[in-house]
Amino acid sequence: MSPTLRIDNLHTLVTMNDDGDELHDVSLYLRGAQIAAIGPRAGMPDADRVIDGRGKIAIPGLVNTHHHLYQNLTRAVPGAQDALLFDWLKTLYPIWGRMRSEHIWVSTQIGLGELALSGCTTSSDHLYIYPNDCHLGDSIEAALALGVRFHPTRGAMSIGESDGGLPPDALVENEDDILRDCQDMVARYHDPSALSMTRVGLAPCSPFSVSRELMRDAALLARELGVGLHTHLAENNEDIDYSLEKFGVRPGTYAEELGWIGADVWHAHCVKLDGGEIDLFARTGTGVAHCPCSNMRLGSGIAPVRAMRDAGVKVGLGVDGSASNDAADLFNEARQAMLLQRVNLGADAMSAREALRIATRGGAEVLNRPQLGQLQVGFAADFGLYDIDQVAGAGDWDPVAALVLCGPMRPQHLYISGQPIVEDYCLTRVDWDTLKTRHSALCRELAQGT
Repeated sequence: MSPTLRIDNLHTLVTMNDDGDELHDVSLYLRGAQIAAIGPRAGMPDADRVIDGRGKIAIPGLVNTHHHLYQNLTRAVPGAQDALLFDWLKTLYPIWGRMRSEHIWVSTQIGLGELALSGCTTSSDHLYIYPNDCHLGDSIEAALALGVRFHPTRGAMSIGESDGGLPPDALVENEDDILRDCQDMVARYHDPSALSMTRVGLAPCSPFSVSRELMRDAALLARELGVGLHTHLAENNEDIDYSLEKFGVRPGTYAEELGWIGADVWHAHCVKLDGGEIDLFARTGTGVAHCPCSNMRLGSGIAPVRAMRDAGVKVGLGVDGSASNDAADLFNEARQAMLLQRVNLGADAMSAREALRIATRGGAEVLNRPQLGQLQVGFAADFGLYDIDQVAGAGDWDPVAALVLCGPMRPQHLYISGQPIVEDYCLTRVDWDTLKTRHSALCRELAQGT
């Protein structure tokens, strides 16, 4: 018999359903990993555990659609603080090349813990460097131990500097080896079930770090294995110029030529998509991971999110790597996404509720997780409980809008698959002090080699 939990007297429950319903003074009933009932306390069955939700808002767990977790070991590196994308990468590649397996494990736990403390229940990750003994399995095992729903992607770089690419030769891999390891990672870790905790994707890093052949072959392999595809696309003006010079077409056309469009594909950034590319993405169900803080940090520009949403493109949020943000807070991303559209198009360009929807249901749609991103019967029991009396929201007249307009807001409790991952603002499954000590030591080790 699955354990049960009932949360009574909720001030507000934000469903994120098609009608945008927000329910008041209701109970939320969980059975195991799923939501079993929502409604008035009267008539609700007994539960193994009962929580008083008085003065609290329940919202679906936030979904992060793009990250490079290993980068939290290299935040605020002096030589990269004020650089544009390509120079930023050239500064950091040699540092990342010194990482080992332990760096991947520890940075994954730190990064996912940071996300959970901001209300995130599901996160993608794009690991595309494998120096020394680093392995995608390191990050997956770390995520499983922490209890965060995880979408790791097997990234790769295969075109080094000597062949006209951006990364140093020491960080690129043989393409046959890449594809073999992709198959192995999917066979070992990918779970396609509706409520799975781990889904693996294939993710050649970018059009400027892999060959046309690897992009094409990865797309073919992903369709054969039934997994998603992810890469960086149209991130800034340099990206567009590179595509036009090397491939003779814009990034959207290049992606289309190689099979990189469709409902199983999501691209990071897409700051510089034009109208034709937006229509292409909308027509084909291709998703976008919008990373507003990183785009501002690197001076990449303002992504046309309003145009994407109006055209019907699936849009979710991503914190991007911690070395280009330099934080991992999804409420901050939601707020900045809203503010960027407003500064570009006017104060009515995006509401707080739309930004919250992008951060929850939008991300679930991008990752093709139809049972995430909403609080409805039969959906995953992934949600955060927020105290409306937090200092950050003191004086608000609309607690739901305040989650985005005010801040930073933190979940008092966070549940993933029905399990408490954050209780009273603290992570439940890690010794945070010990983890931070290990993380600091690894950061010092990397810094000593510079």
